[in-house]
Amino acid sequence: MSTVLSNAAAPDFVAGNRLQLLGSGGEYFPALIAAIDAALLEVHLETYIFSDDVTGRKVAAALARAAQRGVAVRVLVDGFGAREFAAGLGVALAASGAEVMTYRPEAGQTRFRRHRLRRLHRKLSVFDGRMAFVGGINVLDDFDDGKSESARFDFAVRVEGPLVVRIHATMRHVWRLVRWARLGRRPPAPVELPPSPTVQGTTKAALLIRDNLHHRRDIEHAYLLAIRSARHEIVISNAYFLPGRRFRSALLAAAKRGVSVKLLLQGRVEHVLQHYATQSLYDRMLSAGVRVFEYEKAFLHAKVAVIDGDWATVGSSNIDPFSLLLSREANVVVRDAAFAGQLRASLEAAIGGAAREVRPEDQRQRSWLGRLAGRAAYAVVRILIGVTRYAGKQYAD
Repeated sequence: MSTVLSNAAAPDFVAGNRLQLLGSGGEYFPALIAAIDAALLEVHLETYIFSDDVTGRKVAAALARAAQRGVAVRVLVDGFGAREFAAGLGVALAASGAEVMTYRPEAGQTRFRRHRLRRLHRKLSVFDGRMAFVGGINVLDDFDDGKSESARFDFAVRVEGPLVVRIHATMRHVWRLVRWARLGRRPPAPVELPPSPTVQGTTKAALLIRDNLHHRRDIEHAYLLAIRSARHEIVISNAYFLPGRRFRSALLAAAKRGVSVKLLLQGRVEHVLQHYATQSLYDRMLSAGVRVFEYEKAFLHAKVAVIDGDWATVGSSNIDPFSLLLSREANVVVRDAAFAGQLRASLEAAIGGAAREVRPEDQRQRSWLGRLAGRAAYAVVRILIGVTRYAGKQYAD
């Protein structure tokens, strides 16, 4: 184990939480809107994408209703992922009394600067300081591509209990930073909330964030600690899977020592560069015994994993350089067999009913053009990350 990893702190778990796993927008958005409508004091929401579609308008309408009845509503969106929000849904939302801000706005930006790759990719919300949602689901219709008959494959977690305090604290911190940067003055006094959430259940969970200061590697280190201690099974589902050298080595080592390693990855081409760069890793993974499945029923947007049946994570962080090295991310890590079992069952159902296994013989039959495209895409990603100077040797072969 590297010195860097051996010195890394394990996730700081807090007990007494009640967690509910939510699958895709069909379960998530009704729960989110119900929470907004039930809020009495404060609604605080962060998202990478806030789309002006049927789903986005429903969420915006619920936020407006809350603001109009006197609830403090604060919405923070990313300037790239939600670049049309400020001039669209954000106008009406602000008119209702909500505070709306944009993280690193793209409007008027013409020159490339490496800090523009640092995005707010988190999907977090907190209600009255008592309940929170964490996950990978943007405010975006599940069927926005107009082609899929099935919902985008994704997850979120509803959290009640002491962990909500930590989720709320990181959201308030980023809100203050953005407000200082944009308005040049101190934020208003925080909303007076009831006492901190007490024990609501029996689940141990931790909040992991990734930023560019104190928590640059926390999510990656948590994955690596769990993978390197795995004894039986690793199941990972990730929309954009392009791990660095340490992460790849940990997965290969786990497979070689007899751990069952399954990867459920994107089967449809959503972003060409990432798609083909990921495929360039297949040969090495398959030769080590890792099983790779491509989800084909709809777009896969999940960022989840289950290890040894009692460790699970759900969040916003992809396993790629843009998430692990650049963006603000947030994942919940859970130590609970029941929760992990539910997530694992969802992943196994998707593997068995909506995915195609990539086999070694499939790779041998790939055309030379397909192989070249994969190598070229991976090389381009390495160049892009090299420009940022954040990756070190992580993406060296």
